[in-house]
Amino acid sequence: MDFLSRLFGAAPQVDYSELLAKGAKIIDVRSPMEFQHGHAPKSINIPLQEVASKVNQIKKYNKPIILVCQSGNRAGQAMSILQRSGIEEVYNAGNWGNMA
Repeated sequence: MDFLSRLFGAAPQVDYSELLAKGAKIIDVRSPMEFQHGHAPKSINIPLQEVASKVNQIKKYNKPIILVCQSGNRAGQAMSILQRSGIEEVYNAGNWGNMA
């Protein structure tokens, strides 16, 4: 895995359709205003600055977590927060349009 992939938490080839079939939750970590202007179907908005305070809520989903934002940067940061909190099945899908 190259430096940028490690830095931003980008995962190697992931079959997101398979994860969604398993009930994965899509969490968009952009601001509410960004989310309002467009988002992936069935995604929920938890802005990056709120992720740490909502870890317990996210753990209750007990499903794979797919994170999206505008570029993958904020999703990578959120992925690190969730992994440090014990959530193992979490993925950075990059731009929210990848899930549209």
